[in-house]
Amino acid sequence: MLAMSPDVADLQFGPRELERLRRLATLGNPLVAADFSSAAVRRRLASVEVLITSWGCPPITADVLSAAPRLRAALHAAGSVRAHVGDEVFDRDILVTTAAHVNAEPVAQYTVAAILWAFKKVPFLAADARRFREDWGYRDRRGELSGLGRTIVLVGFSRVGRRVVELLRRLQVGRLLVVDPVVDPSLVRAAGAEVVTLAEALPQADVLTLHAPSLPETRHLIGAAELASLPQHATLVNTARGSLVDTAALEEACVHGGLHAVLDVTDPEPLPAWSRLYDLPNVVITPHVAGSLGSETRLMAAAALDELERYVTGQSPLEPVTRQGLAVQA
Repeated sequence: MLAMSPDVADLQFGPRELERLRRLATLGNPLVAADFSSAAVRRRLASVEVLITSWGCPPITADVLSAAPRLRAALHAAGSVRAHVGDEVFDRDILVTTAAHVNAEPVAQYTVAAILWAFKKVPFLAADARRFREDWGYRDRRGELSGLGRTIVLVGFSRVGRRVVELLRRLQVGRLLVVDPVVDPSLVRAAGAEVVTLAEALPQADVLTLHAPSLPETRHLIGAAELASLPQHATLVNTARGSLVDTAALEEACVHGGLHAVLDVTDPEPLPAWSRLYDLPNVVITPHVAGSLGSETRLMAAAALDELERYVTGQSPLEPVTRQGLAVQA
């Protein structure tokens, strides 16, 4: 059964995906469940062995599990499983997988594009052009406009962070510093980056890009003190979670501190209409578009179907989610 909202099911599972699903599994009615409470869904749960989940999946609670005695796997066709998978699922030894590695690719591409444009302050100078027009003197007001010898600081060596490092290394762009107290430092060094502390990294950052999960420990990881440690004209790129940054401190730093920002996520999301960030020429805000959208989401469905095929044929999963891993993942 597909556990997700109907519009997501239509988006991710077209004729090709549904045909593959039919080849791999026995389907029933209803095929799609946006909640687990209706009588029809409860009857269906009694025989379900595998859930393919995605955006809009309701929590898989102890009550749901009691109605699904044959459930053995929950294969996620999206990123984080935190909203619907809890200890009850792991207590039952149910296999959980994720397609977060697929979603990491468009996020990493967006991030790299933002970093490359940040070197020459492209989006910010574009905003200036509307104001100053033929007076090109504004070009020199945003600091260094070069991609040579710049320092990029990545907070979080997550799936996205690793892919960003890989893409930047291929482009031979800048010096890469990684802040991540959880990851094995040898993995960072093997990828071609340096391991540093946040305090060491911030004063060196021409670009600070965030790739950490939203956890109680990471809330407001970047606050007033951290923003003040950044060099004049540095650029903050956030494609991770808005809660990593203290929004009030960010507003102050962008208004008075010379900071530039590219924000695909904010806290709250969306920002209230009165937020000063909307009107600043040194801030770019996009409506959470870095991750998989539209046709890109079909690749995540394909990843879930790959996991289903491996389950059916008795192979080990490619991207399992464990209780321990989820504690430090998005």
